[in-house]
Order: sequence, then structure tokens, then C-alpha cells
Amino acid sequence: MKLIHLVRKEFLELFRQREMLPLMIAAPLIQIILLGYVVSTDINRVPVRLVNRSASVDARRLIRRISSTPLFAVVGTGMADVDALEVFRRGEALAVVEFRDRDDGGSPFPDILVSLDGVDSNTAAIAAGYLNGILRNYLEERARRMGRAPPVSHRTLIRYNPGLRSINYMGPGIVALLLSILALFMTSISLVREKEQQTMDTLMMSRLRPWQIYLGKALPMAMVGLVEMALGTLVVMLWFRVPVRGNLLYLFLAAVVFLAAILSLALLISTLAGTQQQALFFAWFFMVTFIMLSGLFTPVENIPSWLMFLADINPVRYLIAMIREIFLKGNGIEFFAGDLLRLGAIAAGAVSVSLLSFRRFISK
Repeated sequence: MKLIHLVRKEFLELFRQREMLPLMIAAPLIQIILLGYVVSTDINRVPVRLVNRSASVDARRLIRRISSTPLFAVVGTGMADVDALEVFRRGEALAVVEFRDRDDGGSPFPDILVSLDGVDSNTAAIAAGYLNGILRNYLEERARRMGRAPPVSHRTLIRYNPGLRSINYMGPGIVALLLSILALFMTSISLVREKEQQTMDTLMMSRLRPWQIYLGKALPMAMVGLVEMALGTLVVMLWFRVPVRGNLLYLFLAAVVFLAAILSLALLISTLAGTQQQALFFAWFFMVTFIMLSGLFTPVENIPSWLMFLADINPVRYLIAMIREIFLKGNGIEFFAGDLLRLGAIAAGAVSVSLLSFRRFISK
């Protein structure tokens, strides 16, 4: 009964902070929408300069194909030579495609030189892939028209995300990211606020046991976090039309285990920090580290081996991996049971250390 009263008191504290309510409810949803559009690896209307120094029909047909696709925006065509480096320095285009007749005259098909501005390596790599795809498809069609076998016979099947939409990959990760930020930042200041408001002694006199105070602080934010995750999942599903192929119950099971870990870390920060500013700084430090080692923006496999031990104890990494499997692959729990067990072990360790620190904190 005392624990219920403490949980009720924590909810009242949250709702009394009227300036925080919009940030807790609306801000994460707005951030999901904004990040869903901004954090994208898709390319569209990449500026390209076309130079045609060839008299062949093939060159003109390829130029029409490049010009007609929405992936590229032709910013200039002509027959005069251009300096690709100068074009890139001026920022006029990210790609220059040049068509020239062969010097040996042995083939009517033109030589093609594609120059790309590699400052943005991701865009350059994707643009090169699309240009090569246009060229390959044209060569295959040309070979069939001439009654010959295509130079390469192949089929490509893309499973789970056939449209290669980056939001399908990033959207579930953004939901996990915002759940982490909300839980870590809001909870890390809870006990420090009690000290600064001089209400900690009152809490101690309530005869609540340390674990009850601990749960009383963690449960309200866990409930708020689950509500935020549900709303974020709806935004990703309905606004961005990202399919959810798996069971949502598995999604919330993973979220509960994750919240046990992240809230324990937040309460540990709260016991170690002397002021709310210190608590927010510690939370910011951990959050940035978690994001960089989570696999949200770059694959975990790209992390150097000497840093991999930090990725292995990063709870955000496992939540993002499980959410993506549930959303995109529709995997059941048997496919990500290993990640769930690792996350559970991290949560158990975080709860143990946090409770030990909390006992020392209240005994001072």
C-alpha cells in the first residue's frame, strides 16, 4: 500500500510540472516525425552534369534515361569538355557523366566516365550504384534487341524491405532512441530533486524499504516510457507506413527488460550526482555513448574491436536490434532470445549496482 502511495505521489509530481508535460508527450512524437524525414539515407534529385562528346545513339538514349529518373536532377548538358573537379569545388553538381566515342573505332558504344564528389561518401556510393544500374539495364535491353544474350544474366531479390526505404530501417531505431532519452534524462534527476527540495528526509521517515523507494521512482517513468513507445510505434506505422510484421507483445516485452536496465542506470546517476545539472550532464554523456555504439547509424560490426566490449554492454544496441527484427522480419522470440537474455543480464547487473548505491545514498 505504501508503494502505491509513493507511485501516486511520483505521478502527481510529474503532472504538476506543467511545462514538462508537453515535452514528455508531444516532443518525442514531433522528434520521431522530424528525424524520420531528416535521418534518411535515401537519395533524390542528386544534381548531375552531363557531357556528350559522342555521336552515338546509345549516348543520347542513356542521357534521356538519366534525365527522366527522379533520382537525378540534370543541372547542365553540353558537348564542351568540363573540369569535374571545378564543378565539384563550386558545388554545381555531385556527379559528372561524360560520353565519348572510342578512339579505336572498334565499337559503336561510347566510353562512359562517371566522376563523383566523394565528400558525402554515402550519397556518392548510392548514386554510383544507381548510375551503374541504369547502364547495366540499358546494356541488357540493347543485347536483347540485337538478338544476343545479355552480358550478365542475374536476378536480384530484396527481402523484408524491397523498396530499400531507409525509414523502414531507421524508424524503429528512432523509437528506441527516444525511449532511451526520455527514460534516462527524466529519471536521472528524480532523487537529486528530492535532495534539492529537502524532501528526502520525509521519504526516509515513511518507513519504506529501499527497494520500495527504488520501485516507486522507477515504475512511473516505466509506465510513461511504455506509453511513449506505443505512441511512437503508431507514428512510425501510420505516418511513415512502416510495416510491423511481428508480434507487438514481443516488442513491449523487450521494452520492459530494456527499461529495467536504463532506469536502473538513471537512478544510479541520480544517487551519484550532487545537483540536477550534474545528473543531466552524466545522463548526456551516457546517452551519446549509447547512441554511437548502438548500431543506429552505422553497423555494430564497424565498431573497432577494442571498443566492442562497450557495445556488448550497451542496452540501446540490443533494443534497436530486437525492434528492427520484430518490425521488418516478423521474427518470433526464438530468433532474438540471445539478445533478450543479454539485455536481461545487463538489466540485472544495473539493478544490483543501482540498489547497492541507493542503499548507501539513503544511509548518509
